[in-house]
Formats: sequence, structure tokens, C-alpha cells
Amino acid sequence: MKIKILSIIILLAGLFGVTVKAQVKLTGAGSTFDYPIFSKWFDSYNKMTGVQINYASIGSGGGIQQVTTGTVDFGASDAPLTEEQMNNFKGKRGTEVVHIPIIMGGVAITYNLPSVGQGIKLDGETLADIYLGKIYKWNDPRIVKLNPGKNLPNQAIIVAHRSEGSGTTFIFTSYLSKVSPEWARRCGVSTSVNWPVGLGAKGTEGVAGIIAQTKGAIGYIELAYAKQNNLPYCQMKNKAGNFIDVNFNTVSEAAAGAVKNMPKDLRAVITNADGKSSYPICGFSWVVIPKDIKNNSHAEALVKFLKWAVTKGQADATSLYYAPLPKPVQKLDLEKLNSITSNGKKL
Repeated sequence: MKIKILSIIILLAGLFGVTVKAQVKLTGAGSTFDYPIFSKWFDSYNKMTGVQINYASIGSGGGIQQVTTGTVDFGASDAPLTEEQMNNFKGKRGTEVVHIPIIMGGVAITYNLPSVGQGIKLDGETLADIYLGKIYKWNDPRIVKLNPGKNLPNQAIIVAHRSEGSGTTFIFTSYLSKVSPEWARRCGVSTSVNWPVGLGAKGTEGVAGIIAQTKGAIGYIELAYAKQNNLPYCQMKNKAGNFIDVNFNTVSEAAAGAVKNMPKDLRAVITNADGKSSYPICGFSWVVIPKDIKNNSHAEALVKFLKWAVTKGQADATSLYYAPLPKPVQKLDLEKLNSITSNGKKL
């Protein structure tokens, strides 16, 4: 019935010389880190404008791959593209890639120890050695020393990590590489590394699932997923020597220094940042798009949505456990978005 009514409307419009413009549908893929806020944004924006945005939460690596091949309008990644990826993008798309910081968030170190509860404290070197397989019991003397008064069990630590290319893994390994020379040497920084130990799972949802179902598990997930799954998370010792909870204030403090020295391409990494209350495992997430977009209607709709997301959309950040973009970063985003063209012409 709806199809018949629409057909009649279009027919009548044609008879009277009125053009009926089809509503644009945009597609994106990538970061699972962003999925909770994207879901909110896409629904709100659709109700306001009629623009439909379909998004596949497949991990940052998959998002980068799909936007590079042109199968989606935008990719989302918690890791900036490498020089090699940027060159590959230009070779395949015939234009440069543009990074738009879209939101900031913290990576929570979550665990499953019902007898202990919230608030285990860890430092970077200890966390790195857990992921290196050098610390494998929860009552290891190094963990006990960091947690006086906590009754830590004689239980095996089950390490959980992402199995696919992941921007959350990039943030996590960036941090570990800054605090552990051994991790930097053996594993390094990447969206995908050769894990010394542990169980792999697809997506943040998969890692959260392992932790929720496995006594003694530890893993790294975006804060919103920890909250949604009622998982306790660690206080992490930061660069200033303080144990810090992950929340939008401590993530915002970590970003403060980066804002002052933001690179022109906006690919800033803020792990292990300076600041008395900075949370050390956090980062920007980016939407990556072509600088020149062939489909004019998609270009206009995408840029309008992104301008809304990096400004008014930031009001949704804290309720979903993200940190809103600082005003100077919003301004830089708008400048980048104003430079987007379609077939060489300004929008």
C-alpha cells in the first residue's frame, strides 16, 4: 500500500512539474568503539532530516578497508591511517583521505573477579606483563603490592583480546608500548599484533562477552561496553603517578595537551598523556572520508551530518560514557569539512 501511495505521489508531482527528491542513504563501517554513540546519532539525525545511515560495526580495520575500496561512504577508526594506508587509499580512490576526529573515549581494563569487586589498581608495566604472559595469577606479588587490603584470589588470569584489526587494540598497544620497553620490542603498536597469550574475540562485544562469562578474565573494552555489561574496571596509574578512573573528565584532561599541538592532519594520539588526572588509555576516534567525493548528493549529505555530529551531536557524549570533543577540535573539524569537494567543486 505504501509503495502504491508513493507511486501516485510521484506521478502527480510529475504532472504538475514538481521534482520529488529521493532521500539519501549513507553507508559506513568500522569501529565497534563508536557503535553506541553512532546508534544514537544515526537515529536522531534520521528523525530530524530523513537521512538514513546504515553502519556495520566490524572493527576499525574492516572500516578502513571498505572505505579504501569505496564500498561505503565513510569508515570509522580508533587508529589513524598509517602512511602506507593513506597512500593505498589515494591510489585506489584517486584522492587524499581526510581524518575527522568524531568523539573521544577511554579504554577500560575490565575483569571478572566477583569476590573482589570494583577498583583493582594496576600500573602500565604490570598490565603489559599480564599480556606478555609473565604474570598469570591474580595474587601475584606485584598485583598484591598495588592493592593493599584487597583479597586477591589464587586464580589464573585469563587474558582476552581482539581477534581482528581494531582501533581499540591500537590505543591499547600504543599505551603498552609507551610503558613497557619489552612490549614495544616484542609486539609493538598496531591495530593487530601477535599476542603472546590469551583468547581472541571479534569486536568489543566479543571481548566483553569473554570477560562476562569467564571467572578470572581481564580485557580491554570501551567504557560504554563495561557499563552496559556491569563489568568492574581498573584504576590505572598514569604518567604523573596517580591512580585514575576512566570517565569523560579524565579523558578530556588527557586530550588537553594534544589540542594545543594538534597536527594539521588531525591524527593525534593521546595515550599516556601528561596531566595530574589524565586517564592513560584513551584516544580520539575518527571518521575517514575521501577529500573529493564523486557522488554529489552523498557528499552534501555526509558533510552536513558530520558537521552536526562534531558540534550539536557532542551533547550526547557523556550520557553514553564518551568525552565530547574540545571546542578547538570541533573548529578544526569544521575547517576540514569545508575543504571537502565533489568532482573538484566546493560543496
